[in-house]
Amino acid sequence: MLRTVALFALVALSTASVSYEGWIGPATCLWGIDFLLNNYGSDAGATALLDAYDLYVLPVNNPDGYAYTWSDDRLWRKNRQNYPDNICVGVDLNRNFDVDFGGLGTSGNSCAETYRGPSAVSEPETQAVQAAIDALAPQAQALISIHSYSQLWMYPYSYTFDLPAEADELDRVAAIGVSALTAVHGTEYVYGPVADTIYPAAGTTVDYGYLAGITYSYTIELRDTGTFGFLLPAIEIVPTAQETWAGIIAAILAIP
Repeated sequence: MLRTVALFALVALSTASVSYEGWIGPATCLWGIDFLLNNYGSDAGATALLDAYDLYVLPVNNPDGYAYTWSDDRLWRKNRQNYPDNICVGVDLNRNFDVDFGGLGTSGNSCAETYRGPSAVSEPETQAVQAAIDALAPQAQALISIHSYSQLWMYPYSYTFDLPAEADELDRVAAIGVSALTAVHGTEYVYGPVADTIYPAAGTTVDYGYLAGITYSYTIELRDTGTFGFLLPAIEIVPTAQETWAGIIAAILAIP
C-alpha cells in the first residue's frame, strides 16, 4: 500500500499584522502538481516520491478570500464570512482549527487579522480540511502546510512553546528538506518549532495534523524575507517552486 502525504496551501499564518497569505502558495502547489505529473519516469525524485506515496494537494483552502484578492484587496488575509453580530468580515482560517482554540496568537476581535471565529471549526473551509485530515491521518506519514513569507520550515507546536516528543526527528527531517531546498538556488531557510521560530498561534493546521496522528507535520513559509513580502514578483514563482519541491521531496523521502 502506498503511503500518504497531504499538502495544503492556506490563507493564513503570515508574518505581517495585516496581510494575505500570498499568491505564491497556490502557485507553488500547482507548479508541483505539474512537475510531478510531467516528470515521472525521468526525474529521480519525482519518480521515487510517486512510487512510494499517494499525494493529496489542496492548492487553495480559501477560495472566497483568494478571489477577493484579485477583485478588491490584494492583501486580504481571512475568508469572507460575515457574521451579523461582528463589526468586520472574515475569519483567519489558520486560527480556527480545534487545537487550543482561542489560545496564544489569536484574537476575539472580528476586525483583527488573527480573528479566530466564534467557535472552533466554525468555518466551512476549516471543516472540510479538518475532516480530510481526520480521514487521511490513519495512513498519512506527512502533512505540509504552505504559506508565505519568511523562508522558514517549521514543525509543531504552534499553540505552545513546549516541544513534541518527536522534536528531534522532526528537526532531522526538516534539516534534510532545507538542505535540499537551499542547494537549488542558494535560498537560506531557518527551521524549528513554530512558536519559537516565528510566533505562537493556536488553532493551526500543523498542530491539528500532528495531534491527529500525522507525526511529520510541517509549515513552510516561502520566499522572501521581507523585500517584497506578500507581493512577491511573478519572476520568482518558478524558482520558489523549484526549490520548495526539491526540499519537500527530499524531506518526504527521508521519512523512515
